Amino acid sequence: MNEVLEIIQQWIPVHILIGITIASVIGLIGSVIAIPIILVRLPADYFDLRIPRHWMKNHHPVLRVIGLIIKNLVGCVFFLAGFIMLFLPGQGVLTMLIGISLLDFPKKRELEARIVSQPSILKAINSIRHRFNKPSLILAPDP
Repeated sequence: MNEVLEIIQQWIPVHILIGITIASVIGLIGSVIAIPIILVRLPADYFDLRIPRHWMKNHHPVLRVIGLIIKNLVGCVFFLAGFIMLFLPGQGVLTMLIGISLLDFPKKRELEARIVSQPSILKAINSIRHRFNKPSLILAPDP
C-alpha cells in the first residue's frame, strides 16, 4: 500500500492530492444539497417529450441570450462535476443529468428522457420527489 502511495506522490504532488480531496468533499456535500432541491423544483412533466419547453420565451432577446449563456456555463460545470463524481464520492449520474438538462444541444430532450427512463434513475428521482410530497415524474410512453 505504501508503494502505491509513493508512486502516486511521484506523479502528483501532495498539495494537489489534498486539493482534490477537499474538492471531492465539497462536491459531495454540494451535490447532496443541490440535487434534491433541483429535482423537487422540476415540474412533473419536465421530461415528457409531448410537452414543449420554452425557456425565457417572453423575455427581452438580450436577456434571453445572456441567460442562455449563463445556463449553458452552469450546465457544463454540473456535467463535468458529475463526470468527476463517477470516480469520486458523489451522485455522479444525477449531477450529469442536471448538467445535461441545463445545456442546449440537438436531441437533448430525447437523451434526457432516455436517461431518466432507466428504472434505477427514475426510482431514485421519484423517491427524492416523494420525500418532499411532489408527484412522480411523467414520462412519454414508448412509441
